[in-house]
Amino acid sequence: MAITKEEKAILKKLESLAVHNDPIDPALYTKYDVKRGLRNSNGTGVLVGLTRIGDVVGYEIQDGKKIAIPGKLIYRGYNVEDLIKDAEKNNQFGFEQCAYLLLFAELPTKAKLEKFNSYLGECRVLPSNFTEDMIMKAPSNNIMNKIARGVLASYSYDDDPEGRSVGNIIRQCVQLIARFSTLAAYGYQAKRRYYDDKSMYIHNPKPELSTAENFLRLIRSDKSYTKLEAEILDLALIIHAEHGGGNNSSLTVHVVSSTDTDTYSAIAAAVGSLKGRRHGGANIKVIEMMDDIKANIKDWSNEKEIAAYLTKIARKEAFDKSGLIYGMGHAVYTISDPREILLKAKAKELAKEKGCLEEFQLYDTIERLAPDIIREVHNSDKQICANVDFYSGFVYSMLNIPRELFTPIFAISRIAGWSAHRIEEIVTGGRIYRPAYKNVSEEREFIPLADRK
Repeated sequence: MAITKEEKAILKKLESLAVHNDPIDPALYTKYDVKRGLRNSNGTGVLVGLTRIGDVVGYEIQDGKKIAIPGKLIYRGYNVEDLIKDAEKNNQFGFEQCAYLLLFAELPTKAKLEKFNSYLGECRVLPSNFTEDMIMKAPSNNIMNKIARGVLASYSYDDDPEGRSVGNIIRQCVQLIARFSTLAAYGYQAKRRYYDDKSMYIHNPKPELSTAENFLRLIRSDKSYTKLEAEILDLALIIHAEHGGGNNSSLTVHVVSSTDTDTYSAIAAAVGSLKGRRHGGANIKVIEMMDDIKANIKDWSNEKEIAAYLTKIARKEAFDKSGLIYGMGHAVYTISDPREILLKAKAKELAKEKGCLEEFQLYDTIERLAPDIIREVHNSDKQICANVDFYSGFVYSMLNIPRELFTPIFAISRIAGWSAHRIEEIVTGGRIYRPAYKNVSEEREFIPLADRK
């Protein structure tokens, strides 16, 4: 519904009132030792829980000091690089094995993996009438919101939606892992039809295909894809599947699950968290920045020209004037982001196939120049590396995946980690999250309604 002029005026007044009354003096955060964003003063996260699921390693603490080390990503005690190498060695898609490991804390045998893959294949088909009633009749311009609605709607199609047994929760989680790619693809097709005035293609998932293969098949009119395209999307799914319990969306799963709510409510909340531009939506900001850079730099091979424009971005003189060079820096990784290293290698391979090597070289140059420029402009000695978001959007673009699906791909992957964290919270949590907020307002004398001006 369109907002009237009168409503806009009212909203403007309410906005002014909120802005005037709600700000808190930054000095009070120091006074009361508040860990803003649950971060310590040295940048490390406040310890709020324990997990056996994943670990994000970017530094060591030696004699009370934070020492940077090359980044490592660990799933259930195993280095993710080993999972990827094993999948490549056996000529397999690895995301499904990764999901099994995160859920059950063990590497599957060949027989167990085949059975798990078969069950996932069966579950990718949405329940009867779900596509028509829950997706096509209520399309959304934002696919993440459509996924969240699809997750909540799944409650109504579950014979035991409120069951809190671990077995029932595992069933629900595995089904969601299987269906997320279908929810995203169908949500995108509905968006094409109702918002973009384009043709809509609803293909059925094929149970024998991997998550990556099925997704590419479902979003393309001709259902075709190359082996390399499916392999690089599979790699992206593996490296985004889990990132420790402290990332915002996984923490959301723990917090919401601690209230003893149902699986669908907890996972839908995580989708809402991931949608945020400071979380799962970050790679879109990188792509938008790169569009701006490519439009303003005449010679992509001229490092001086590139450095000069990056300096303007860092000085808040170009692009969105935030002073941020998107895709640079991470809360934990300092020397290197292992996900970025893995994805960059495949990105170069894909760039050769797609004829995008010149653009890849531009990304590579920016990756080399940006850290020093950021340190110089912001007068910082912080060690900075490129993060996975720097190349992921570029990779998805080369795969001809629309931008509105970039963050949904993240969700298709991270549902595996979220599921593991929900199960962990149910099994080992036992207490509702209840952190404290210090009230810093003064008590005021009440004014009766008749005396207010």
